[in-house]
Amino acid sequence: MTTDIKGVHLEISQRTRDYIDKKLPRLAFAEDLVTDLLLAFSREKNLYKLDATVNFRWGSSTHIHVENFKLTEGIDALFDKLEPKIEKEKSKIKEHRKKEPEPAKE
Repeated sequence: MTTDIKGVHLEISQRTRDYIDKKLPRLAFAEDLVTDLLLAFSREKNLYKLDATVNFRWGSSTHIHVENFKLTEGIDALFDKLEPKIEKEKSKIKEHRKKEPEPAKE
């Protein structure tokens, strides 16, 4: 899984990057399913806007947006939303694979 963190009108400090690195093990259950995790943080006045785009290996992608007045609380909320969203996508693929007919035996 490739993780890209960028700040829009905001400098991402090493402390913030370390905090995100501590949160990434929460997504370890889907490490083989996710190709890219793109995080974009921006700040307008006192409000932080956090966006995450998750690209899955089968071509699907999902987007999550969180707004918060504190950056660390926003990161926590973002990962709180990411976890079930990835789990739901993972279960969709498992269900899809169960429905596929088995190849004919000769």
